[in-house]
Amino acid sequence: MKIFDSELRILEILWEKGDTTAKAIAEALRDKIGWSKTTTYTVIKKCLDKKAISRKDPGFICHVLVTKEKVQEAETTILIDKMFGGMPDQLVLSVLERKKLSAKDIKRLKDLIKDLS
Repeated sequence: MKIFDSELRILEILWEKGDTTAKAIAEALRDKIGWSKTTTYTVIKKCLDKKAISRKDPGFICHVLVTKEKVQEAETTILIDKMFGGMPDQLVLSVLERKKLSAKDIKRLKDLIKDLS
């Protein structure tokens, strides 16, 4: 499932706060990024259509149906396929080449890799 940045904003609120009314989501996004109520409701509708959230009535309460981890996994797979030819090691290499890692970071990575083996 491809989640666009606008949809991610809705999901982030729900992951953080749990079940939330569409009205409260609209108010939060108005205050945070200046979205109109109409914009928020349009994006909520897209999330409903994708079955990323469900609607409970009365009160138009939005309930998230996908975990943050599932969205991260899907988005990471898309990135790896699109930018690294489906090769996850190339993504890791790209990150490692661009960022200075401390000895602690390197040890943690080694431990993670060891645990996966």
